[in-house]
Amino acid sequence: MASGIAQLAQDLRARKTTATELALAALARARARADLNAFITLDENAALAVAQRADAALAAGKAPALAGIPFVHKDIFCTKGIRTTCASRMLENFVPPYDAAVVEKLSAGNAVPIGKANMDEFAMGSSNENSHFGVVRNPWDATRVPGGSSGGSAAAVASGIVPFATGTDTGGSVRQPAAFCGITGLKPTYGRVSRYGMIAYASSLDCAGVLARSAADCAQVLAALAGHDVRDATSVDRMADDYVAALSTTPQGIKIGVVREYFGAGVDTGVAAVVRTALRELEKLGAILVDISLAHAPLAIPAYYVIAPAEASSNLARYDGVRYGHRCADPQSLEDLYTRSRGEGFGAEVKRRILVGTYALSAGYYDAYYLRAQRARRLIANDFSEAFTQVDLIAGPTAPTVAFRLGEKTSDPLAMYAADVNTVAVNLAGLPAISIPAGFSPIQSGVKLPVGLQLIAPAFAESRLLAAAHHFQLATDWHLREPSA
Repeated sequence: MASGIAQLAQDLRARKTTATELALAALARARARADLNAFITLDENAALAVAQRADAALAAGKAPALAGIPFVHKDIFCTKGIRTTCASRMLENFVPPYDAAVVEKLSAGNAVPIGKANMDEFAMGSSNENSHFGVVRNPWDATRVPGGSSGGSAAAVASGIVPFATGTDTGGSVRQPAAFCGITGLKPTYGRVSRYGMIAYASSLDCAGVLARSAADCAQVLAALAGHDVRDATSVDRMADDYVAALSTTPQGIKIGVVREYFGAGVDTGVAAVVRTALRELEKLGAILVDISLAHAPLAIPAYYVIAPAEASSNLARYDGVRYGHRCADPQSLEDLYTRSRGEGFGAEVKRRILVGTYALSAGYYDAYYLRAQRARRLIANDFSEAFTQVDLIAGPTAPTVAFRLGEKTSDPLAMYAADVNTVAVNLAGLPAISIPAGFSPIQSGVKLPVGLQLIAPAFAESRLLAAAHHFQLATDWHLREPSA
């Protein structure tokens, strides 16, 4: 069984192992599970250099909580001197001259990064099939997707390579792969963790997150990441809670709103049954289940898939073949340079979203699409605000189905986008949410695949979210289940 952060930290401080030994073991596991294609870059030299610093700090008795713990960064966070590709040909050879804020904070704590995880190109996807470096496979069933866009991070944690990984969540890209891979995925409140050095997809939606075995592990990592950053204009200057201490708060008496729309058309009956059983477990722990409605939930997908591509079309305009990134050979003119560099550097899904976004922002269609999508966003946020006057948390399935087969939805973008139906509204409203393993749903072949329960909290109420998830995990063992190697 893979050890969590708390157990590894205890072993390190008791000198039962060393950070160097943990790093070498994680690297060996990563190479042994090359079949998952979870990594774009493994960097043994960088990992061992940090591990040696961690061992020195541990020996001196001055080590932070995450010192010596191996992990992996999603390949969307800039890492100084280490290739950062965003899983795109456009940035295949890009080596940043600086570290992202998330990288800085974990480095300051002497956590040990063993490499960079595979992902959907520029974080655009729900299946991790859009990577220039090939698809990532689900550790529970190699014929199925791990979810996206943080699929490499999820697969690395689920397969026991590392105890935690960083990810990003623009419309569910931490929570959905966590659900598909049977692990815990936390998306904090927008502005809680700095976006500095996180390569942008949709700036008003992007959020750094954590994938780990348990809510307790997520609390440890969030404690290291949370905080104000003057380099990020969207970073909120607000004191972070003591997320680890708050885990002791029981769910006794909290009201959990069960959203009827999240169990509607398109949600697999097996998934719905597993989630309702998990909610009854929370009820046994003292929570009060309340049936609620989020009336504008059906607007979330269309609003998101106008707003996100619109922002992407602006953010990705910087990749022009002039300053950095892929550049076509022998351009004949400036227009040829732009056209061929982008045509060669971007994959099909990225091109699709750029075109959709550019169209939505064009003079003739701005009011009809982008402006209306922003109005829908306000209605969705208002629904959450009203619901939180009645309940403390909101619950439902993280994803409408279990992990689908590789290639099953690649020819139908709309079906792929529908996989985000229960997650995108959280990003539109800027709220914190967590996906926790809730059980397994049998599929036609007889194989059982993980199901995720999503809990949503008011802004900056991560402590409430983590505590409820933690006590659910104390009462169940779904988060301890592991796929066979």
